[in-house]
Amino acid sequence: MHTVTVIVPAHNEEEGLPATLESLARQTVRPDRILVVDDASTDRTGEVAAAHGATVLRPPRNLGSKARAQNHALPRCTTDLVLAVDADTVLAPDYLERVLPAFDDPAVAVAAGTVRTRRTRTLWERGRSTEYLFGFHWHRPIQALANSPMVCSGCCSVFRRAELVAFGGFPERTIVEDMDYTWSQQIAGRRAVYVSGAVALAADPEDLTYFRKQVNRWMAGFCQNVRLHLGRLVVRKPLLAVWVLLALVEILTAPLWWATPFLLAAGGGTSPPAAVAWWAGADLLLTAPPLVYAARRRGLPLRGVLADIPCAYATKAVNLVYAWKALVVELLLVPLHLARGLTVYEKGRADTPRGREAVAVGAVGGPGPVRR
Repeated sequence: MHTVTVIVPAHNEEEGLPATLESLARQTVRPDRILVVDDASTDRTGEVAAAHGATVLRPPRNLGSKARAQNHALPRCTTDLVLAVDADTVLAPDYLERVLPAFDDPAVAVAAGTVRTRRTRTLWERGRSTEYLFGFHWHRPIQALANSPMVCSGCCSVFRRAELVAFGGFPERTIVEDMDYTWSQQIAGRRAVYVSGAVALAADPEDLTYFRKQVNRWMAGFCQNVRLHLGRLVVRKPLLAVWVLLALVEILTAPLWWATPFLLAAGGGTSPPAAVAWWAGADLLLTAPPLVYAARRRGLPLRGVLADIPCAYATKAVNLVYAWKALVVELLLVPLHLARGLTVYEKGRADTPRGREAVAVGAVGGPGPVRR
């Protein structure tokens, strides 16, 4: 029987934290302990956590990143497993029940389920919802079959505590600790597992301001991990290296795909409307089948899922801009000592739904795709 401690890093999360803690209380397999790291909040985060029965840890100062907040709590964990949950993520009641059996295999170091968006009100939330449904019902199952998942999502991952401690805790050397740990463990010969039946609902950015902050961090973190790990991936985990290289190729060739209708029209053989129609139709043929499967798999209204597809073009455009920025900065300028790279951890969401200005929470020491 596995025992579980939950770590919830939280900075100004009084609005979203209750739903997260209530979802933990509703688990069919209850965690043994819940630790909320109230990381220099200026609102009632600590009081809300205590009112829901969590143990509240208050560092003497703002720790500067999610990984550091998690590491602050790690010494207080005595169970064999640790569940890391973001303070704006709601777990399905059977989340732990579905994920814990993965750890019956002693080779498993980390496991996580499917991530979906909690809300689909704005263009950016709807576009992200489409990306999640596509990624978690196309890319992730294929990676799982190859025993090479790209990432165990940091908003809802379960870790084997002894190995996490032996590794030195949640990695602080890159801006995205979840991908860093997932790759590191697979390089070391351990397993990372995707559990498709376990569902977590994450609160995603509501507007462009915060969406671009999150995407900037994710893309920079991906490239930081490429710089740090790719050589060893090729030697020790070649299938995972294939997925990473395919992601890089996708980033490099995406501008050509976006330019295709213009190139066809410029060639003179196709009218601009026909070129755009051909391009959109081809893209839809590639996108729609996994989304139809995802809708049926998750019991979602098919019409709504398909209606969100146009929103994904807006999120894809932002992804592309920051992916190229990350390629240039993290994989070219940083190795040439012409730039430092991204070191500041910024939240991809306002502190409250009322739009309080986000706080840049310090610097992280250290050296694509849709991640979650």
